[in-house]
Amino acid sequence: MTLVTVSIGSNIDRERHVLACLDAIAETFGEPRVSRVFESEPVGFEDGRNFYNLVAAFHATRPVGELQAWCKEIEAANGRLPGSPKFSPRTLDIDLLTVGDQCGHIDGVELPRDEILHHAFVLWPLAELLPDTPHPENGRTYAELWARFTAGDQHLWPVTFDWHGRPVSRPD
Repeated sequence: MTLVTVSIGSNIDRERHVLACLDAIAETFGEPRVSRVFESEPVGFEDGRNFYNLVAAFHATRPVGELQAWCKEIEAANGRLPGSPKFSPRTLDIDLLTVGDQCGHIDGVELPRDEILHHAFVLWPLAELLPDTPHPENGRTYAELWARFTAGDQHLWPVTFDWHGRPVSRPD
């Protein structure tokens, strides 16, 4: 079993789509470990709707290509249209961040995902969820990477979020 991490984001009917994604992960791979849920201002988007973002971790035996196909299938099941413009509103966005310690272009997916090092909405939840885990390429822990990160104009904050009646996220 390999530890897989995914980033989850939505800025259309955010709570419903994040919950649907977590349910799909639990149904397919078993209950995931999840970070707090963060509300974030959109980065690069014309549409000003804020996102919910979080990171989930789970174990899987599937190869990278099958994991990627599963992510796209769940996105489509939640109304994400294939081929929609890059910076358009999203019902659901699921991105593979890491699959174990695999690095490079694998089954059409670049691992680890570059967004880990460039976007607060990915690194902060990842650092909270797996603080002592090293980045597969540079070996620094996610907590260390977050401590050195400069968020610049990326604004995000934790929000209250429940899954199956259990608190997943609470603001500080």
